[in-house]
Amino acid sequence: MTRTTADWNVAPQPFDSPVAAALWRAYYTEVSDRWYQLHEGRPTGPEELEREVAADTGDYLAPPGGELLVARYRGEPAGTAGVRMTDPVTAELKRVFLHKEFRGLGGARLLVTAAEDAARALGAERIVLDTRHDLVEARALYARLGYEETEPYNDSEYAEHWFAKKLSPLTA
Repeated sequence: MTRTTADWNVAPQPFDSPVAAALWRAYYTEVSDRWYQLHEGRPTGPEELEREVAADTGDYLAPPGGELLVARYRGEPAGTAGVRMTDPVTAELKRVFLHKEFRGLGGARLLVTAAEDAARALGAERIVLDTRHDLVEARALYARLGYEETEPYNDSEYAEHWFAKKLSPLTA
């Protein structure tokens, strides 16, 4: 689903496009470095980064069961959000990310709202996500947008918080 403001444009993008690949690498580098700094006092090693980026192709963010959205700020790729259907009425929010220089400009709310629209268009009545304890900015964003902490819905080794939100039906 496309959403636009004066400075922002959020629109679908193929999960395997060069823009999507660059944003995935930036996202993964940031969250991985934060984890390794917190738990091991070091950044992600180059081999670790390459292995993990390659291991998650993002193919689950392709139609018909998913969608990847790219946010552009004044035309420049700034971030991503994706959704994938986990069952006929539940979508999972994935890869919500904005480059640091674009944070605080309203893009995160726009990205998540567009992802919710995409989930509704795929038939979702609710949306879920998982995140880590150290990603406090993400947890605060989700709370502001009406997500409520819930019981775990997966067994991801990195998930420490799970959220869910009921989606209102699409309006014309």
